[in-house]
Amino acid sequence: MLHIIDDEDVIRDSLSWLARSRQIAAIGYSSAEQFLASLDQPLRFDAEGDCILLDVRMEGLSGIHLFDILSGKKLTKRLPVIFLTGHGDVPMAVDTLKRGAFDFFEKPFNDNKLMDRVQEALAQSRAAGVSAAVHERLATLSAREKEVLELILLGKMNKVIADELGISMRTVEVHRAHVFDKMQVKTAVELAGILK
Repeated sequence: MLHIIDDEDVIRDSLSWLARSRQIAAIGYSSAEQFLASLDQPLRFDAEGDCILLDVRMEGLSGIHLFDILSGKKLTKRLPVIFLTGHGDVPMAVDTLKRGAFDFFEKPFNDNKLMDRVQEALAQSRAAGVSAAVHERLATLSAREKEVLELILLGKMNKVIADELGISMRTVEVHRAHVFDKMQVKTAVELAGILK
């Protein structure tokens, strides 16, 4: 989902249209405060990724201040921010990029270049979401299941795992089944794929 935060209706409308031309779902917010209010709901990330197009200067809370809030909440990996400004300067752009902004565009901007960067930001957000989900699943494994997991990833067969851990092959099979179930995979190849 592309979140467009700009206090000018015409900018929000044109960016929404531009996003739809690339089959990207978009929602507009007229202020940083309105966007923050939407975060007070239970926060749900889009499986296709999320990205914010953020105007630097707005009435009320500025884009830079909103970015600082999102950074403080460690949300900028899942919600990469692309700044838009008609008043940008090089030091401001450099500063925001150093602090983790995804990109910085000065108005007027090239529509295609902007949408290309939006798609890259959405891909980063998706990858961060997958990574977060994998870490959550790993946290559900017991210590013994983690040991079995490590040996599975080394390509060891159940009998070898049983010998190395000093447990029965049947116990290894049970742990292996739990690992696959908790990690939501069906094969060792799939398991290796999500953990690379």
